[in-house]
Amino acid sequence: MIDAKRAPYAALVLRVALGTMFIAHALLKLFVFTLPGTAQFFQSLGLPGFLGYATFAAELFGGTMILLGVKTRWVAALLIPILLGATWAHSANGWMFAAPKGGWEYPAFLTAAALVQALLGDGAFALSSVFNRRPVAQLRSA
Repeated sequence: MIDAKRAPYAALVLRVALGTMFIAHALLKLFVFTLPGTAQFFQSLGLPGFLGYATFAAELFGGTMILLGVKTRWVAALLIPILLGATWAHSANGWMFAAPKGGWEYPAFLTAAALVQALLGDGAFALSSVFNRRPVAQLRSA
C-alpha cells in the first residue's frame, strides 16, 4: 500500500540525494580530474573525448534541475544512459566501488535510483510546482 501523504516527501529525499550526487560528480570531474583529464579517461575507454565534457555538463545541469525539482521525471530519465555508461566503464573492476578504479555496484544502484525518481516525479517542495499552478478559475471548472 502506498502512503499518499508521505510519498511526496520520499520523492523529495531521493531528489535531493540524487541531485546532490550528480552535482558532486560533475564538480569532481571539474576540480579533481579536470575536464581535459576526464576527456582523456573517456578516450582510454575507447570513447570520444568530447563525451567527457558532455557528461560533465549533463551531470551539473541535470543534477541542478533534479535538486531544484524542475522537470525531474524527464531529467532523471535522460541521465540514466550516463549512469549505464558509468556502470559499463566500471564493470571490469568487480562489484565493490571501493576496489581499485571503482566497481560497478554504485553506478548500478544510482541507475536504479534515477529510474525510481523518474517514476516518482518531483515530490514535495519542487520548483516545478510553482510554475505548474493552475489559476483558481481553472480549478473550479475541473
